[in-house]
Amino acid sequence: MMNYKMPECLFCELQSSSRKLDENSLSYLVEDLYPVAQGHALVMPKRCVADFFDLTSEEIVAIADLLKSRREYLLSKDPIISGFNIGLNCGESAGQTIFHCHYHLIPRRNNDVVDPTGGVRAVIPGKANYRK
Repeated sequence: MMNYKMPECLFCELQSSSRKLDENSLSYLVEDLYPVAQGHALVMPKRCVADFFDLTSEEIVAIADLLKSRREYLLSKDPIISGFNIGLNCGESAGQTIFHCHYHLIPRRNNDVVDPTGGVRAVIPGKANYRK
């Protein structure tokens, strides 16, 4: 298991930032600075690890607890939310640019895109609609 702290890790600095909205013993939550939808949040471990595959089982549970808590909060504040995407980028070729593991929680609303078929499969053009 890799356990390193990158020098100047942007997300490590968020632990003591006013941007932190919620936390538990092993993880914390912030709003995304470049949201793809209103309410887009990031949930990450307090320990600086590169990606999902470096997390402990306890960290995965702690992150899941914050994801669920934030989902409930968003649903209580915005009744038109009709779904969620939860995404992780693991590695540069998967689009990861900050190498501190972080989950994206993205609220979805009916008709926010023309055709949501395939969801996260759309990260590779032409692969979202697999039922054709």
